[in-house]
Amino acid sequence: MKIALMMENSQAAKNPVILEQLNTVTAPMGHSVFNVGMSDENDHHLTYIHLGIMASLLLNSKAVDFVVAGCGTGQGAMMSLNIHPGVVCGYCLEPSDAFLFNQINNGNALALAFAKGFGWGAELNVRYIFEKAFTGERGQGYPLERKEPQVRNAGILNEVKAAVVKDNYLDTLKSIDQELVKTAVTGERFQQCFFEHCQVPEIAEYVKSLI
Repeated sequence: MKIALMMENSQAAKNPVILEQLNTVTAPMGHSVFNVGMSDENDHHLTYIHLGIMASLLLNSKAVDFVVAGCGTGQGAMMSLNIHPGVVCGYCLEPSDAFLFNQINNGNALALAFAKGFGWGAELNVRYIFEKAFTGERGQGYPLERKEPQVRNAGILNEVKAAVVKDNYLDTLKSIDQELVKTAVTGERFQQCFFEHCQVPEIAEYVKSLI
């Protein structure tokens, strides 16, 4: 699995801590982590709005399989990511949230709170969240006897979202303020991850046209 970690400006200073915990959990599983957001407070400036654009590009182009994002509360990042087609983002404050999202909703992104409740032992909570998010087979339901309706409802929700967002994916991107999109794709580490792993040439050409 290819996992993108993206941090925005208000919590960029915590990037080394979050990246270390994510790598600690996922490296033994054979997953690859791409640190595509801000790595410190002086890095390429991003807001949670940019994170939604970045996540949508990476997931819809199949450059990555999963996105870990967040902001101070995690709420803004969750809303920003969920606006976009092809992105199903859960809100995660504790390990049980990650486990239940993994088993019931089986989405492709998580939004964490990197300020609210981020105190003593916060790095342990983050590590345990990642353990529950990336361990075991996904979409098995909880409790187990609820698997069938949960899988069915998750599929229906995806169909509803696809029906609501009727435009071509690239048309939706082009309808956004292009300066916002350009800022989102200008980061060097984002570009490296995107262009090395993008599997949809049309999306790659669009990003190239911006930079």
